[in-house]
Amino acid sequence: MNKNRQLKEAKVAEIKEKLEKAQAVVLAKYQGLTVEEDTLLRKNLREAGIEYKVYKNTLVTLAVKELGIEGFDEYLEGPVSIAFGYDDVTAPARILNDFAKDHKALELKAGIVDGELYDAAKIQQLATIPSKEVLIAKLLGSIKSPISSFARVISAIADSKGTESAE
Repeated sequence: MNKNRQLKEAKVAEIKEKLEKAQAVVLAKYQGLTVEEDTLLRKNLREAGIEYKVYKNTLVTLAVKELGIEGFDEYLEGPVSIAFGYDDVTAPARILNDFAKDHKALELKAGIVDGELYDAAKIQQLATIPSKEVLIAKLLGSIKSPISSFARVISAIADSKGTESAE
């Protein structure tokens, strides 16, 4: 087997591994971004623990077919980048979408979330969901609020009983 074929097979295996491991995968058209913009985007994604790669579309198509993912290859036209999110399902879509608001050259194309194919509209909906940390903080805040209110009422009752007994 020639060396070029071995390299391509290794890349296909790498892509398959990343697709299997990732909780969320987002495809984006990046053509038209300047080097500075691309560097900033990569920095934002890296800080969030998201892997951002550009592969040959034919290699991604082979990996997707081997994994049995239907319909994904139709989005692999032209220059396409892939963001792999391993921890937070919403992070790749959210960061790419936020970046695309200020940089019109970046366009969300599609994605895979927990094995399900999402089109651009669904990816943008996913991008509006807050991060896991924010959702947990909101939940804890909503749990804490009634408890705090109850504690203030009990404290006020105890204070009023204390002033009554002092009289």
